[in-house]
This record gives sequence, C-alpha cells and structure tokens, in this order.
Amino acid sequence: MTHQQQPTQFERGTDGPKVIVVGVDGSDSSLRAAAYAAGLARRQRALLAIVYVQPVMATGAALGVPVAETTDEIAEGLITEIREAAERVKDIFEVRWEFHTFRGDPYNGLVSAADELKADAVVVGASEQAGHRIIGSVAVRLVKAGRWPVTVVP
Repeated sequence: MTHQQQPTQFERGTDGPKVIVVGVDGSDSSLRAAAYAAGLARRQRALLAIVYVQPVMATGAALGVPVAETTDEIAEGLITEIREAAERVKDIFEVRWEFHTFRGDPYNGLVSAADELKADAVVVGASEQAGHRIIGSVAVRLVKAGRWPVTVVP
C-alpha cells in the first residue's frame, strides 16, 4: 500500500492576516477603525491597506456641482492626515501601509478594494448615520457577503 502525499495547500487566515484593508472616510469611527487596524497589522506583521472610497455622484455632476473636485480634496486631505499620523507614530508602530482610493459607493468600493488587494481581513468603523439602522450599514453588508473576516470598530 503506497501513501501518496497530498500537495500542501495554502489555507487562508491560518497564520493571521497578511493584508488588512481598512475603510476610511474621515469620520471619527473610521479613524478609530484605522488606529485599531494599524495595531492589528503591527501585531500580525501584515500590510495595512487604507482605503478611501470616493463617491461618484452623477446627479450632482449633472447639476453642475463640482463633485469630483470636492471628493478629490477630501481624498487629499485624508491622505495628508493619514501620512501625518503615520509619521507621528512610525517609531512606536512599525507598520507597512499603503493608501488606496477607489471610486463608487462605500460597500462596492470596499468589496473591490478587498478583492483587488487580496485582503485577508476588513476593518470598518460603525456607521454614524441613523438611517443605516434601517437599510443596513456597509459593515453589515460586508459581514453578510461572508468573504472575509470583518471587524467593526465602534
């Protein structure tokens, strides 16, 4: 009786996450999520992928509202804020990080980011909008997608 050795297959998540995606939109809860994700990335020696999903508002653009300029300014402001925070804590936290901007609604943008960046885990802040209790927050939708471990930071 010969015993054939099965090829070793990589199991996702067994050694802890290697890429942690965190969604940041400038809200207090998203910045807390980024801080939490940074600590997680440091402990796991993972890459922290900070993602800002830039909204696309066709109706605003149709009315002549310079939406793209406004959201570009938000993205630039966030990049500056994140870089400054990273500089301040780089001696405390040795974290590898990248900043990515995706366009779309927050849920689909984060799904695209997590897929493209081959995320092992996704971290988001709890929604601060009252309406999300009824229609479901981005966090709940990410959990229901069932594709990655999702951490929701209050």
